[in-house]
Amino acid sequence: MSSPATTASKPTPAPPGPPGHAPRLRTPRKAADRRRPRRSVLLTGLTGLVLVYTLVPLIWLVISSTKTQEGLADSPGLWFGDHFALWDNIRETFTYNDGVFVRWLLNTLLYVVLGAGGATFLAVLGGYALAKFTFPGKRAVFAVVIGAVAVPTTALAVPTFLMFSKMGLTNTPWAVILPSLISPFGLYLMWVFATEAIPTELLEAARIDGAGELRTFFRVSLPLLAPGIVTVLLFTMVATWNNYFLPLIMLKDPDWYPLTLGLNSWNAQAQTAGGEAVFNLVITGSLITILPLIAAFLLLQKYWQSGLAAGSVKE
Repeated sequence: MSSPATTASKPTPAPPGPPGHAPRLRTPRKAADRRRPRRSVLLTGLTGLVLVYTLVPLIWLVISSTKTQEGLADSPGLWFGDHFALWDNIRETFTYNDGVFVRWLLNTLLYVVLGAGGATFLAVLGGYALAKFTFPGKRAVFAVVIGAVAVPTTALAVPTFLMFSKMGLTNTPWAVILPSLISPFGLYLMWVFATEAIPTELLEAARIDGAGELRTFFRVSLPLLAPGIVTVLLFTMVATWNNYFLPLIMLKDPDWYPLTLGLNSWNAQAQTAGGEAVFNLVITGSLITILPLIAAFLLLQKYWQSGLAAGSVKE
C-alpha cells in the first residue's frame, strides 16, 4: 500500500475519452497560476501608463480651451479658470483675421477629400489586382511596394519639391494633393487584406455565372473589402489631416495653408512681442482640429468591426 505522499505526487488521470484514445494525464498548474496574477498586474500597469500618457495632453487641451488669455497664466494647467470662455474662444477663433481659420479648415477638407480619398481608391484597385490576378513582374512590384513603405516621406520631400517646382505646381493645392495620392502602406494593406478576405472560389463562381470583371469587383469583392477600405481611409485621412512638412515646403500663400500650417503661424505670432493675445486661439483651434478625426473614428468604427472575420471561408 503506497503512502499518502506518494499518492498525492502522482498525476490525476483525466476522465475517460472516446474509445481508441489514450487517456491524458492532468499536470499540476500551480506554478503557472502563480505567475498569471503577476503578469496581469504588470500588463495592467503598463496599459495604465500608456492611457495616462495619451489622455493627459488631451485633458489639458480641453481644459485650457475653456480659459481666457489671462486665465491661462493665472490658473493651474489641469484645472479650470475663474471664467468659462470656451464659446467666446470658439467664436473668436472662427472670426479672427477675417475668418482665416475657416479658410484653413476648408483647405484641409479639400486635401483630405481629394488626397486621402484618391489614395484609398487607388490602394483598393491596386491591392485587389495584386491579390487576385497573376501577371509577369508581380514579384518586382511586391519588392517596390515594400521598399516604398520603408522609405520615410521626409526623405522624398526635397526631390518632390524640385520636381513640382520645374512643373510650376508649387504654391498651389496640387502640390499637396498629388503626393498624397500615393500611399504604399495603404496599397500593401489592401493587398494583404484582399488576399484573405475574398475567396478565389467566389470570384470563379461569379465569372461562371457570366459576370464581368467590373461587375464582379463592385458587386462581389467590394462589400468584402469594406473593413480594409475603412482602415486604409482612416490611415490616409489622419496622415493627410496632420500633414505638416509637405505643405511647409510647398506652400507660401497663407490662403492655401492647411490647419497645421495655419495654427503654427498663429503659434509663431504668439511667441512675438505683443502677439500673446492669440495663444488661447491656438489652443482652441487645436481642439477644433482634432474633433473631426475623433468623429470619423467613431462613425466608421462599426464598418471596421463588421469585417473582423471577413477572411474566414467555410469548408
